[in-house]
Amino acid sequence: MVGPCDVLAVGAHPDDVELGCGATVGRLAASGRPVAIVDLSAGEAATRGTPEGRRQEAQAAAELLGLLWRECLGLPDGRLDQASPDQTAAVVAVLRVAAPRVMLVPHWEDPHPDPREAALLCRRAAFLAGVGGFRPELGPPSRPRLLLAYPGPRQLPSPDLVVDVSGAYGLKRAALLAHDSQFEPAAGAPTHLASGFFLMAVEGRDRAAGNTIGVEFGEGFSVWGALSGDDVAWLLGGAN
Repeated sequence: MVGPCDVLAVGAHPDDVELGCGATVGRLAASGRPVAIVDLSAGEAATRGTPEGRRQEAQAAAELLGLLWRECLGLPDGRLDQASPDQTAAVVAVLRVAAPRVMLVPHWEDPHPDPREAALLCRRAAFLAGVGGFRPELGPPSRPRLLLAYPGPRQLPSPDLVVDVSGAYGLKRAALLAHDSQFEPAAGAPTHLASGFFLMAVEGRDRAAGNTIGVEFGEGFSVWGALSGDDVAWLLGGAN
């Protein structure tokens, strides 16, 4: 399913992108940007849900967000490793085919070990994807020009960039609810994620981010590397 896209969002688990930057993804797709998501793992270590069931939920969320495509790499949940040559090569292969200009990745200070490791894995792969001598059999070199890191649901970093997602927040809510096995209280054993107040806290975080720029909802990002004004203007200016 992997193909060229303008923006590639990466999550350690099938619902991570939706929790961290789902409204931004929805806003960009609605503006005409070809946007895709890569889930590094199928979330098989979660308390609730099955890998197949979670894949179906992820695809339902992808349709709601208007994604060009969504792919799961099947890397081991709970054992993501930025130093693994095989895991690095798997992400490099996607980047060389997709050739995104912008990559949205987990935050490197996320308290959950999988997104934290995923962040380092993505940064390593983003660099090596542009090195022609590294695994040339994976395709021609291509490196994202802008790496933006979104926060985890229990994380409140001071962002370098806040995107106004007030008009797209309904898409985020709908996409999160598509992950029924994780967030629906009646769908399985009691968990923090399915408590009801977990998603309320995520929404509160996004309201707080929006408040910093004077809007109803915002999603904050930290920048890895220099922040290119031209790339930010291109990203948020839409495809026209």
